[in-house]
Amino acid sequence: MQFDLDDFQRRLGHRFQRSGLLVQALTHRSFSADHNERLEFLGDSVLNLAVSALLFERLPDMPEGDLSRVRANLVKQDALAALAAEVLLAPGLRLGEGERRSGGQQRPSILADALEALIGAVYLDAGFDAAQALVRRLYANVPLNAQMTQRAKDPKTELQEWLQGRKMQLPVYRVVATSGEAHQQTFDVACVVEERGWTERGRGASRRAAEQAAAAAMLARVGALHS
Repeated sequence: MQFDLDDFQRRLGHRFQRSGLLVQALTHRSFSADHNERLEFLGDSVLNLAVSALLFERLPDMPEGDLSRVRANLVKQDALAALAAEVLLAPGLRLGEGERRSGGQQRPSILADALEALIGAVYLDAGFDAAQALVRRLYANVPLNAQMTQRAKDPKTELQEWLQGRKMQLPVYRVVATSGEAHQQTFDVACVVEERGWTERGRGASRRAAEQAAAAAMLARVGALHS
């Protein structure tokens, strides 16, 4: 089924004047050289500012350190991937055939990056106020309270603690492939929970980043299995 860009814009609550920005925001580097990574870079900063302003307004008595921890929880990869799922972003992703076959459409890192790219695209299309309004709509159903101040954990640590809490073996990370020039490589890493036969993949500009992406994908899987 063809992805309906008009319907997607209605879900976002923003109609693009420059439709090419929307298309670029949904384009992964595996699909085209005109991909979304620069928009993601911009959107990350816009998102952090918009979320900071939201927290400053909604949590007036919370000290700076706690605000920082709440923000970290709100903008981490799995939180953004969940928001992307709510607006049904995945079907609109433009992925290379290999990435699509390997499950990239549901990979948390790709979903989170595309959502940040969308925020960056809205900023370029209509300015900060429009981008901030989008961020507020995205987080409209997310409770903002003092209980969110626990320090955000990286996906590898969170997965390790999840497995240890269930007396399961720690995951194994294996580099499946590398691509690109030596100064700009992309790593493809598999995260394997051997006793259950579970494998998830992640990609990144370093082995560490790819391992974190693979761990996030595994967390998304166990979350779906045990929700």
